Amino acid sequence: MAPQFASMKNDLILRTARGEKVERPPMWVMRQAGRYLPEYHEAKGTHDFFECCRSPEIASTLTLQPIERFAGLIDAAIIFSDILVIPQAMGMEVVMVDKKGPHFPTPLKSPDDGQYKEVMERKVDVAESLDYVYKAITLTRQKLDGRVPLIGFCGAPWTLLSYMVEGGGSKMFIQVKTWVFRYSDESKALLQKIAELCVEYLALQVKAGAQMVQVFDSWAGELSPTSFKAFSLPYLKYIADHLPHRLQELGLERVPMTVFAKGAWYALEDLCDTNYDVIGLDWLHDPAQAYKIARAKGKTLQGNADPGVLYGGKGAITSVVKEMVEGFGGGKQGWIANLGHGITPLVNPEDLRFFFEEIHKYTSA
Repeated sequence: MAPQFASMKNDLILRTARGEKVERPPMWVMRQAGRYLPEYHEAKGTHDFFECCRSPEIASTLTLQPIERFAGLIDAAIIFSDILVIPQAMGMEVVMVDKKGPHFPTPLKSPDDGQYKEVMERKVDVAESLDYVYKAITLTRQKLDGRVPLIGFCGAPWTLLSYMVEGGGSKMFIQVKTWVFRYSDESKALLQKIAELCVEYLALQVKAGAQMVQVFDSWAGELSPTSFKAFSLPYLKYIADHLPHRLQELGLERVPMTVFAKGAWYALEDLCDTNYDVIGLDWLHDPAQAYKIARAKGKTLQGNADPGVLYGGKGAITSVVKEMVEGFGGGKQGWIANLGHGITPLVNPEDLRFFFEEIHKYTSA
């Protein structure tokens, strides 16, 4: 039996994503549930990061923390999880190293590596292996009680491939560049498998209660325009093209879809030609220029303040908010207010509150 949820009290972000005119822009921020919040550390306790992801109770608690702290200012929750749960479901070991980030003890070395064959041949059951994510989503929707919509997400194939062969974050991206230029066909085969898993994973998130989904291509900016069209865009398009069909097969309604290709400023028009409803922007974009391009193609934009402005004090925050409000057409259509990437460590939560308040101030007239 499908889970039952309360009716929505605030569906502003869903209406905006569908292109409707709205009373003000909805707002949320990436990594809004995280270590900048003191209550995050209290709830996390001695559990490691992935233990928190695998506990529906802890994950739902962490998801709700910014909703409760910034009540009345924030218009969406995003489930507390990680993009690397898909490589884990594919049989790869991933650990979170304190002060370093995610680490793959045995990354993919080459297509001749026996692990590559195992990953490609493995019959991945994302319904079973990632069941804890769906349970967390359902529990969180129930706890939200209709206050705001809940966003589900996944990592983009290119970004996940990068982690799987680099073994973690990277500055040079030597291994993944070796893969895509030396082992192009094998790379594309793995990218396609990841894309297919992303579709099923997102569909099951919607079945569990997610009302909107986002695909994070965090390392898109490491690709040239030509390489982006070869190794990222086709797989982003595959997800956007196939997810609605999979939802239909499951008897579910289509939900708004967002793509965030960080650093791929050159690809805005290409992304606007996809079936995503919302195009996420990092801070490399000029709001007015991006808005002109996106609105001509009927797309909603999300973004795009530099997260670093939250260290700069109220005057700097106000200046950036004003630029966004003016550039994104005043905020009454086609804009979801957000940062241009996730909240960084040591941000004062009250500075984030001020960011939200300023957006309300300059768009609620």
